[in-house]
Amino acid sequence: MYQKIGLKMAESYSLNFSLPKRPKKRIKFIIIHYTGMKKESLAIKRLQNPKSKVSSHYLIKNNGEILKLVPDLYEAWHAGVSNWKYFKSLNQNSIGIEITNPGHQYGYKNFSSKQIFSLKKLLNFLIKEFKINKKCILGHSDVSPDRKKDPGEKFPWEMLAKKKIGFWHNLNKKKIKKFRNKKFLTKIEENIFLKNLYKIGFNDVEGVKPHQNLKFLTLAFQRRFRQSLVNGKLDKECLLISKNLL
Repeated sequence: MYQKIGLKMAESYSLNFSLPKRPKKRIKFIIIHYTGMKKESLAIKRLQNPKSKVSSHYLIKNNGEILKLVPDLYEAWHAGVSNWKYFKSLNQNSIGIEITNPGHQYGYKNFSSKQIFSLKKLLNFLIKEFKINKKCILGHSDVSPDRKKDPGEKFPWEMLAKKKIGFWHNLNKKKIKKFRNKKFLTKIEENIFLKNLYKIGFNDVEGVKPHQNLKFLTLAFQRRFRQSLVNGKLDKECLLISKNLL
């Protein structure tokens, strides 16, 4: 099946998944991660180690090869505590894709062209197979903003959106940049920004103070939609982008 669409894939199964099989129609989301480990081999071992209790359905290696770790119709353990719109614990409703990258802790780097080439092919296949809405292709930091940074600000969301994979704003980046860091928002504007994020799909972080919640959500939003500056500070540029996404 995968060979028909030109995907190079090896099977290297993990035992870290839940039974029984889920109905195909339950799969609504694709969540993208980076491995966040120094070595690719260590990341693969961790995803396969029953003691780690983590996994994903796919892993894309540095050379672009795709490892299939968990069959699509089983629930892999990749998202953890997560929320998007009215969905909670997104493992049960999603397919997880890990991409080899050391992450912010170990020297975060650009994703390779081979990785992105394979990812595009895989995403196009999964979108068609499970009828995934392009607005339901998410990053781990979108659904777990207080815990996660991946796939991070170097992940090519804008480029993928141009290929109709994922979504992005259609504002002129040069024009809106003049609103960056020059006008910070009033309380009323902050509330408008938060309401926009809720409509997009983000949810509040539970158990934190309002100013911490705002910072977590702002960072997650910037990593996804204002990648050239991720500082947790809410300015007019962020507000304009949030409005445009709606």
